[in-house]
Parts: sequence; structure tokens; C-alpha cells
Amino acid sequence: MKWRTIFPFLVWGREYDRGLLAQDMLAALIVTIMLVPQSLAYAMLAGLPAHVGLYASILPLIAYAAFGSSRTLAVGPVAVVSLMTAAAAGAVAAPGSLAYQQAALALALLSGVILAAMAILRLGVLANFLSHPVISGFISASGILIAVSQLRHLLGLEARGDTLSELLPQLAGNIGQTNLPTLAIGLMSLAFLFWVRRRLRPLLVRVGLAPRLADILAKAGPVFAVIASILAVRLFDLTASGVRVVGDVPAGLPPLALPSFDPGLWLELLPAAVLISLVGFVESVSVAQTLAARRRQRIDANQELVGLGAANFAASFSGGFPVTGGFARSVVNFDAGAATPLAGAFTAIAIALATLLLAPLFADLPQAVLAATIVVAVLSLVDIGAMRRVLAYSRSDFAAMALTILLVLLAGIEAGILGGVMLSLLLFLWRTSRPHMAVVGQVPGSEHFRNVERHRVVVSPTVLSLRVDESLYFANARYLEERVYDLVAARPGIRHVVLMCPAVNFIDASALESLEAIVHRLHAAGVEFHLSEVKGPVMDRLARSDFLQHLTGRVFLSQHQAMRELDAATSEAAASAAGPATGQAG
Repeated sequence: MKWRTIFPFLVWGREYDRGLLAQDMLAALIVTIMLVPQSLAYAMLAGLPAHVGLYASILPLIAYAAFGSSRTLAVGPVAVVSLMTAAAAGAVAAPGSLAYQQAALALALLSGVILAAMAILRLGVLANFLSHPVISGFISASGILIAVSQLRHLLGLEARGDTLSELLPQLAGNIGQTNLPTLAIGLMSLAFLFWVRRRLRPLLVRVGLAPRLADILAKAGPVFAVIASILAVRLFDLTASGVRVVGDVPAGLPPLALPSFDPGLWLELLPAAVLISLVGFVESVSVAQTLAARRRQRIDANQELVGLGAANFAASFSGGFPVTGGFARSVVNFDAGAATPLAGAFTAIAIALATLLLAPLFADLPQAVLAATIVVAVLSLVDIGAMRRVLAYSRSDFAAMALTILLVLLAGIEAGILGGVMLSLLLFLWRTSRPHMAVVGQVPGSEHFRNVERHRVVVSPTVLSLRVDESLYFANARYLEERVYDLVAARPGIRHVVLMCPAVNFIDASALESLEAIVHRLHAAGVEFHLSEVKGPVMDRLARSDFLQHLTGRVFLSQHQAMRELDAATSEAAASAAGPATGQAG
């Protein structure tokens, strides 16, 4: 069982047959058609030579196929991680230099190390600190930033920077130097790719093509744009008109070499590598879980750390850069019928063949076409609907999302995600520092207790029933004390306070001291303090202290039992009362 956990292919490999082989090979063909132009484009986005994108799409796919738990996740270069790679490598070396490429390799190696360490320590839970609004805002802002950064390639201008505040002034200042042939190629490519993305498949189905063939041709849209633009550059000698092309692309398999082991470089890149690892892991696992659920399969988050770590190790030793599971290509892989991770290995073989046989043909590929490919891909990442939904549901979550977006656009991707995470944690502390507490009464004719402000309930003149809807810890301990004291002071006839704890999952040392203070202060005022509906693990922890020995009251199994024993008359009156409760639950 242990070996099957480490090597998931030992599980699905036992049931592999010709039918699954045919499904995987067809899926690999479709994904390869999509992935070749994307790999070239994302390498350019990362500030690396175009062929590096192909290198990052060979061995990493094979490594993930060996160790990953998802049967349909397609691993490789993705837009957001490419942007993060460009920002991190650009901070330590000049784009285009050998040192820059070494930094990209070091980032891939560090990401592999971090992901593997998280897998060993089973720390996949750390990704939970990246809340969905923060991740959604980060990805949307990254999509905008990536699209704006590609305008320089679409216009044929010089403009560099990691934020809108750096890019927009340069683009505006150089707009008069726009290269018209480049602009024409870029606009035609954008129009064609958008049309292919939305209209081509339905059109082909209407003219009689089989849906599967129509889908393959639609996915091949970027390939058609690549071929047409290369032919146009050669036929009309557009390089002489200032159209920038990819340039020489070496043919051959990726070279196997060790990345730089410079401790100083590693230290500089470590914060960025941590963020790249976390963001890539969250994006990858989200996609993998969604697709697995559609087939009633499951993935192992910690095994995904192993698979992604292995993929990044492979990228670092084969001339690539950080990789992760991509949403678009994974969905294509799924829809194309991929049955096992072997589809990814077949994709890697196909890309290796393309690198061997077709690489020189990419030399005349206009950079504007790759930029258009990136823009069309990343604009789908901008989720305006999610922003509206989060704003309508939670203003605090929207504040974290909005801050993430603004910081990514104006201060950079690292500042954006760190700022969003910090604000999310601060808002969490603020919300839980003032937990919802309700004075409750007994619902007439039942044993249930509900909020006196929402329901018609029976309350006791001598027993104060207070329900706290949050675990008790240092941030809300003082608030609990003040709330109890204020309620008792406002009710001179109170002789018992019962703290209902059905939502309390833990009580830390600070909260325990506050409970002890409440017991002593109420006792001095002639009021006994009780607990009810305390969970077993919480009772176990309380039993390890001397709190229960000093408790002036009792611990009741239920609030109904507490009321029956502390104020039998009121409890009996409530039990015999007729009429349904009114209002909302809570």
C-alpha cells in the first residue's frame, strides 16, 4: 500500500488497456496542439527564450505522470507562475542574460524543494491561508497585468516593468513609435483567436463536422495563427519592416544540467519561490479537485505536492522554469477524454518531437502573435462576476480581494498576495475577537433555546443563558468578560449564568484565565457560573487544569437540563406553553 501511495501509477496501471491507451493518445494530441504555442508564449512572458517553454513542457509532464494523483491534470508553464518568475528573476538579473536564466532554473529547483518538503511534512494545509477571495483577486489582477505587459509586443514598443505604474507611462510615452505592421499582425491575431475561441466549433458542427473533430480544430486555432504569421513574415519580409520575431530556436531535446547552487542567489529567490510554490499548488489542486469530482474520483493533496515537486525538479534539471497544473489545458485534457496521467507523458513525447523536428520553423514567428495568444488566454482569468458575488456576500472579504488587486497592479505580485493574506488574517482576527453572543430563551413547547431577539421565547428571571458562537482564544477573551459583566449588571435578579458552548471547539490559556476571572467576580456578586453543551475535546482540556475544581456552578450536558435544574418553574412553564416559535433561526 505504501508504494502505491508514493507511485499512483501502480494503481491505475493495473487496469490500463487498449481503450484507455486510445483515449490518452487522442487527449495528448489535442493538448499538444494547444500547448506548443502556449509554451512558447509563456516562456516569453517569463522573460526567457521561447524554446525554454518547450523544455518546461517535456520532462516535468513525465515526472508528474509518475507521481501525481490526478488522472487529468495537465502540468506545464502557466501564465501567473510565468509572470511571478519574470518578477523574481528580474529582481536579481537582467532579462535575457545568462544569470537571468540561471535564476529561473534556481526558482524551479527551489519550488521543487519547497513542495517536496511540504509533502514530507504533510503541510498541504498551509495553502488554506490563501483565501479564495485573495486568490481570485490575485489571479484577476495578474490577468490584467499580464495583458497590459503584452501591449508592448502587440505595438512593437519598448516598455518594461512589473506594475501598471511602471508600464503605462512607458507605453503612453512611446505610443508614437508604434510599428504599424506589428500592430496589424497583433490585432488580426487577437481578432482571429477570439473568434476561434467562441465561434469556430459551433460553425464547424453546423457545416457537418463531427463534434470531436470540430473541437480538435477549434483547439488548433493558435497553431493556425502561428503558421499563417510565419508564412506572412517570410513572404513579405516583415522583419525588414521592424516586426520582431522569436529568432533562432535550437532544435534538439532539452539539455540535462545542474542549476546554480549559489547560496546567495537561493536566499534572494527564496521568498518568491515560496509564493510561487503556494500559488501554483493552490491553482493546481483546485483544478485537480474540480475535474476529479466530475468523474467521482479523488486526489490526494499531499501526493499532489509530491507530483508538482517532482515536475519542478525535472524542470530545473532540463533547462525549464517553474511549472504547475494549468486550468485551460487541464480542462481540454479532461474534455478530450484523458483517462490517466499517461496522457501527459504522451504529450511530453509529442512536444519533444516538435522540439526536434519543428523548432527551426519558429524562428520567424512574430512576438506579436505570441502576445496575442497570451492576452486571449489570460483575459479569461479576470473574473468580474466573482468580484460582484464577494462584494454582495461579504464586504470584509471583498476588502481583502480589492486590496490584493490594487497591490498587484500598483506594487507588484509579491506585495499583492502578501497584502491580501495579511488583511484576510487581520479581518479574521477582528471578526473572531468580537464573536456573536446571544442571550437565549426556551422555545415554548420544546427543549430548544434560541436568540431572544429573533424568536418568541421564555426566559428565566434568575438564570441568564448566554450562547457564544465562536471558539474562545486570546483575541476574544476580554470581550467575553465584558459582555458577561454588562449583561449581569443589567439584570439585578440574576442568580445563575449559563454559558452555552455548542460552537466552542477550543479554549486557549488566555480564554481559560478569563473564564476563571468571570467565575471569581460573579461569585463575589452572589452569582454562580455554569457551562452547558461543552464538547468532549474541550472538556478533556479543561479537565487537565484546575478550572473545574474552582467552578462555582456545574457543567450541564444540555441547556434544557441546566434550566430544569436551576429554574424548574420557568422550565416547566416553557415546556407546557403552546404556539410555534417565530423569526429566523439563530
